[in-house]
Amino acid sequence: MLHSHLLYDNVQLSADSQVLILNSAADPFVLMAAQRINAGAIILAEDNLAAQQSALKQLHSETGVHLRHVAFHEYTLHEPPATIDIAVMNMLYQPSNDWMVYGLEVAAYALKPGGYLYILGAKDRSVLSMAKRMQEYFGNVETLAISKGHRVLCSHKADEGTWHPQGVPLHFLSRVHVVAPLVGTRLADPLSSLIPTVFAKGNLDEGTRLLLEALEVRVTDEALDIGCGAGFVGLHVARLAHKGSVTMVDVSLAAVAVAQRMVEQSGLSNLRVLPSDGAQAVLSQRFSLVVTNPPFHMGGIQTTSVAERFIREAAQILRPRGRFYLVANRFLKYEPTLRASFNTVEEVAGNTRYKVLRASKIPARE
Repeated sequence: MLHSHLLYDNVQLSADSQVLILNSAADPFVLMAAQRINAGAIILAEDNLAAQQSALKQLHSETGVHLRHVAFHEYTLHEPPATIDIAVMNMLYQPSNDWMVYGLEVAAYALKPGGYLYILGAKDRSVLSMAKRMQEYFGNVETLAISKGHRVLCSHKADEGTWHPQGVPLHFLSRVHVVAPLVGTRLADPLSSLIPTVFAKGNLDEGTRLLLEALEVRVTDEALDIGCGAGFVGLHVARLAHKGSVTMVDVSLAAVAVAQRMVEQSGLSNLRVLPSDGAQAVLSQRFSLVVTNPPFHMGGIQTTSVAERFIREAAQILRPRGRFYLVANRFLKYEPTLRASFNTVEEVAGNTRYKVLRASKIPARE
């Protein structure tokens, strides 16, 4: 909450401000800002479906401010340029430096001449590098506050003639290369330049490769990939389960869009991709195979809560005698949660860095 108050104390809002929240809907600052605005609007340019839904629900119930949501990766495709008074981004909620750079691109596109971009970040999250980038994009940057290693940075868009974008490569997801040239009007379709070759098996991360090698897929499997990312695991399963089907879900709207594009390019007809907070979108269904390569960082903090939730949801939706596969860094202790939900838990692959765990409700003696 301290960090949100840093923003609240330094962002200059007026009652009629048009405010753009850059992939930071989970920040309590959003509600604070909404309580200060009564004649303006808040746009959530958000990638995380859960953060978006939570913010919209809270704002609708506690304030009367006009607000709406646009997928972060689609903002420049659907919104006009130069309509925003204030853009705000908390670096804590960005999955990588590439997403932070993209936030700058969106802000440069969205802000009116005279509009302001505020960024909150920590020294260990490259806030000093961000200050340099803001200087490059806007020709100015100011540090408004410093507290316990956190800074509030501010740049203003001087006028239409002072911003000269250079065409910056944009990477929405790891292993997904997207080129989005900045042309001063709209960014190119951020999914139009996917390079499928980056999904070649040789370029997979080590954990995913171990998972694919350990998976036992039956031709009739009804499978679910929780947290599918760009969709490589789901595509692999779909090719093997050619008489069954595969559902892929992810909380990231950009990941869902990329996975959907990959499905279209694959030519496979037994897949579907859904936006979902964990497995919430499919809890009423049952699957014979569930797989996941879960994240273990949220907001820059290491956590096992996401994977533990995936485990409990997998146990709920798995058919009798179904199989659940999870790959994780070896130091992450998911076995107690697995044993609380499944009869049988075993390591079926691994090395010094990763492990692949398989769980089922079949008693071990069978």
